[in-house]
Amino acid sequence: MAVCAAGEATVQHKKGSHSGSESMKVGDIMTTDLVCVKESDLMTHARQVLRDNHLHGLPVLNDNGSVLGMLDDQDILRIKSNKSDVTVRGYIRETPLITPETDVREAAKLLLQARQHRCAVVRSSTDRTIVGIISDKDILRNAHISKMEPKTISCIMNTRVLTAYPDDSIAKIWGNMLEWDFSGIPVISHEDEAMGIITRSDIIKAGFARIRDRSGDMHSTGSGDSPKVERLMSTPLYSISPETTISKAIEALNHHDVGRICVTNDKKIVGLVDRFTMLKECVEGFGYL
Repeated sequence: MAVCAAGEATVQHKKGSHSGSESMKVGDIMTTDLVCVKESDLMTHARQVLRDNHLHGLPVLNDNGSVLGMLDDQDILRIKSNKSDVTVRGYIRETPLITPETDVREAAKLLLQARQHRCAVVRSSTDRTIVGIISDKDILRNAHISKMEPKTISCIMNTRVLTAYPDDSIAKIWGNMLEWDFSGIPVISHEDEAMGIITRSDIIKAGFARIRDRSGDMHSTGSGDSPKVERLMSTPLYSISPETTISKAIEALNHHDVGRICVTNDKKIVGLVDRFTMLKECVEGFGYL
């Protein structure tokens, strides 16, 4: 049973069984415990729904209960006040058409092409009633990683890692997340040692509205109003070594339930990999999905 918070609508979907000889379908692995918002809801309400339910995105429905798209936690970060009459309508992200019968491999390709971490699953191409959500997290948890080649993470990691300091202001990091389109930024000491990570969810859960520094510069660290990163960052910083295999890296992401993991060498960050990178590896490999 799935509950949509905005319209109090409910939908049911029975997951299909999956055998090793058949291609895995979205209906086999999608999430059916749903919380949704309407296009007419205020963004401040959507922010509260995300915060209360520890979510990263919300399906958006029209008054008839049909799916219009998704609202992402990055969109929530763009709201500059705790009091705003801005509605969800202007922030809806169009999503690919995915149904319970869509092959999981195809769904992964669609997520990568759309640069989206999650997507509403609708009943059919002609019936936009929501029946679930499929995410990169769901797909990676069901990938056949035991079949993966023993390639190491050093071959695919991003080596240009942008970081934050613990005494940076949240105002600065908030602006950087929007500018760089990052969902999380590693935090290092002034001696370049890994300390933790600050994420969109950390900021949203803490309930801080966007605060500009007194200078008006989002990249200034001298704000007396904005809290410091060290107050909100998550610790410890989960990490792997450059020699870790891709399959073990996926296991680490799944085990720690994180969207990205740093690659460290002697306590220094030398790279980073996220779910999108891992999902691409699964799509490009044969038999992984």
